[in-house]
Amino acid sequence: MAIYDFDELEHLTREPYLKLRSAPVQSQRERDTMKQIFVDRRNYDLLGEWKSDDFRDLQKVENEGEKNVMIAVSFQVHDGKDKEEELEKWYVQEHVPLLQKVPGWRRTRRFVTSYLDLESGHRKEKEYLALHEYAPKNGLGGPEFQAAITTEWCAKIYKDVVKERKRRVYDLYYTFGAAQRDLKSLASDDTFPAESTDGLIKTHPAKSTPEKRPIIESFVTTPDGVQLPYRLEGSTDPNAPLLVLINSILVDYAIWDDFVTHFLNLTSSKYRILRYNTRGRNTLPPSATSPVTIDLLTTDLLTLLDALRAKTASVIGVSLGGATALNAGLNHPSRISAFVACDTNAFAPPSNATAWNDRVAMCDKENAVSPSGEVIVGQDLAEATVRRWFVKESYEDAALEKKIQNVKDMVSGNSLQGFRQSVVALHQYDIREKMGSYEGKGAFLVGAGDGVLPKTMKENMAEKLGTGVELKVVDGAGHLPMVERPGEVAEFVAKFLG
Repeated sequence: MAIYDFDELEHLTREPYLKLRSAPVQSQRERDTMKQIFVDRRNYDLLGEWKSDDFRDLQKVENEGEKNVMIAVSFQVHDGKDKEEELEKWYVQEHVPLLQKVPGWRRTRRFVTSYLDLESGHRKEKEYLALHEYAPKNGLGGPEFQAAITTEWCAKIYKDVVKERKRRVYDLYYTFGAAQRDLKSLASDDTFPAESTDGLIKTHPAKSTPEKRPIIESFVTTPDGVQLPYRLEGSTDPNAPLLVLINSILVDYAIWDDFVTHFLNLTSSKYRILRYNTRGRNTLPPSATSPVTIDLLTTDLLTLLDALRAKTASVIGVSLGGATALNAGLNHPSRISAFVACDTNAFAPPSNATAWNDRVAMCDKENAVSPSGEVIVGQDLAEATVRRWFVKESYEDAALEKKIQNVKDMVSGNSLQGFRQSVVALHQYDIREKMGSYEGKGAFLVGAGDGVLPKTMKENMAEKLGTGVELKVVDGAGHLPMVERPGEVAEFVAKFLG
C-alpha cells in the first residue's frame, strides 16, 4: 500500500499533476510498465484524526529510519443516514478512546470515499477507511486491544451497521522524498538505464557505468523555484554516511570527478556521495527574487538534504562552496556532522565587491552567447580565472592539460545572469562570530599556490575555530586542489572523517 497525503484532492484535477500522466512527460517505459500492473487507486477525504502525545510524523526528515505498524480497516455500511451517524458516534465515543489505551498506539485517522471518486463514477458506493498506527513494539493482541474490539457496542456495529469489512496489517517499508535516492535497486543486474523525457533525471545501474557503481542524476527544486541538479553515487546502503561536495562559483560538480574516485577507493565505497550545481551555475528563474547570500546557499544545501531525507551529512566545499560549508557547520551542527572548508575565507574583504564587479564588466564587454542563445560568461574571464586558479607547474603538466581545459570550459559556459546574481554572495559576508564557540568537527584545506590564502586561512580560520584544527596545505595546487591533487585531498578527507 502506498499512501499520499494532499492538503486538497483538487490537486489531482489540475495541470501540474495531470501532465505527469500523459505524453510527453510520461515516458513510453512508464506506459509499458503500467500495463503490467494493476493499481487499485482510491481517493479519500479525512473525517477525523487522533494522536498520542509521543506521535512522530514519519514524513519528517528527523524521523527517517523509524518504523511503525499500520492497521488499515475498510468497510461499507448498510444504507441509511442513521447507520453512518451510529458509526461516527461509536468511533468518537468508544472505539478510539479504547484504542488509545493500547500500548504503542500513536495515531488513528478516519476517512471516507472522496466526493471526487463518487462524482466521477470511479466509485459507486461509499467506503470508510480507518488507519491505526502503532510503534513497532505494541500491545496489539493484548488485553487492552481485546477490550477495544469485544465490547457490546462493537458487536452491534459489526452486526447492524457494517455490511462488509477488510482488515490488513502493514509494516513501514519506505518513505518517499522529493528526490531520487535509491541506489540499492540500481546495483541489481536486472536493472536497466532510464531517463525522463526531458533528460533531467537519469538512473545508471552499476553494470552500465565505467566505475561499476550505481549513479543517480536528478534535481531538486528550491522553495523559490531554482532547480539544483545533483548526482548521487557510492554505497548502496541507504543508511551509509553521506558526504556532500559543494563546488566553487563558475564551475559545476564535475570538478570533483577524480576526488570521488580516489575517495571511494580509499573508503571501500562505504559513503554515499552527493554533489550538486550551486545556485547561479544556470540562469535563475524570475521567482528567485531574494539576493544570493551565504545563508541562502546554506538553505539550498539543507533543501537537498531534506529532499534526500538525510538527517545528517559531512560537507566539503571550495571557495564560495567552502564558505557555505563553514556557515552550514557553524549554524546547523545537528545536520552537519563534519565540514572541510577549502580555499575560502570566513569573511569578505572590502575589496571583494569591486573585484567581482570588474569581472562581471569583463563578461558584459565580451557579450558571449552559447549555441542555444544564452548569454554566458565567455572566454575572456574564463582565461583570466583559470590562469589565477591553477599553479604554473600544472600548466606544464601534460596529464593536467585536459582537466584545466575542462575547467576553463565550465567557466566560459556559466550563465552570465546566474553569475551576476550569485556573485553578490561574495561581495559582503562575515561568519567569524560563531567560530570561537564551535564544538563540532571541522577542518580547513588550501592549495599552497593559492595566493595569500594559506596564510589568512591559518590565522583567520584554523587558529580561530573553537575546536582548534590543522590547516592542510596541498603542495602543487592552487585554488582547486581537488582538480590538481585529487588523491592527496581524498587521503586527507578520508583520514579526517575516520
